[in-house]
Amino acid sequence: MLTAIFKSLRPKQWTKNGLIFTALVFDLKIFQPIPFIKICIGFVLLCLISGTVYLINDIVDVEKDRQHPTKKNRPIAAGMVSVKAAMIAMFVLAIISISASLLLNIYFGVIVVAYLLLQIAYSFKLKNIVIIDVLTIAAGFVLRVAGGVVLVETARFSPWLYVFTVFGALFLGLGKRRQELAMLKGKAPSTRSILNEYNLPLLDEMMAIVTAGTVMTYAFYTFSAPNLPDNHAMMLTIPFVVYGIFRYLYVIHVQGNGGAPDEVFLTDRPLQTSIVLFGLAVVTILYSF
Repeated sequence: MLTAIFKSLRPKQWTKNGLIFTALVFDLKIFQPIPFIKICIGFVLLCLISGTVYLINDIVDVEKDRQHPTKKNRPIAAGMVSVKAAMIAMFVLAIISISASLLLNIYFGVIVVAYLLLQIAYSFKLKNIVIIDVLTIAAGFVLRVAGGVVLVETARFSPWLYVFTVFGALFLGLGKRRQELAMLKGKAPSTRSILNEYNLPLLDEMMAIVTAGTVMTYAFYTFSAPNLPDNHAMMLTIPFVVYGIFRYLYVIHVQGNGGAPDEVFLTDRPLQTSIVLFGLAVVTILYSF
């Protein structure tokens, strides 16, 4: 039972919570023990609250998940975890994560509560409103970044990185919608009703817009944000961002994958290599000049 409940928390998707480290890296505090420890604790707490949200989502969507070709294998949909047990685990995790977050930092606690409320609204209502559904997903990513900002207590974090996060999250969210629509075809509305409001041409146009926005906002950050090296060396990291985006588009359009971004990040070696090289380049430039 405990193993099935843990699986319901979707640990593979906890990689998204790594965004909390963004402020630590870009505020030049990655080697400072206290901020680093705070961020690590914050990461664990975000994973707990994310698990709470996934339990809520699976409880709400249990019947629809049973009609989905892959989601039917989730523990609650498959009957390995009862709805009652899932609800108990949900309440316990919510209490622990919220209480610990408020103790760690009052503002971080508020962000965790805001994230939970936003995701509850998404599970019950917002995911059924066209366009608002993907904007809500993007807001969740921004809250993860903001959580890191308040824990690091930085005044150096560039607003451009927030905008970059929004476009990047929209890119992944729209890509997921597109792949679900392509994979499920005529069965899409029965498993996720919002897919009935989208079609492939619309999603392709929206992805084209957010792709351009993602590249442009990161480029603006590299040469216009304060507290960066005067030689504009951060512009050397732009190719890694461009390659990562192009690689993900390749995965979606050519390989027919992308329905689960977390799995793509955990399995696609070229994309992983690009992310690692991007991280190394950012740290080298920011901490050496």
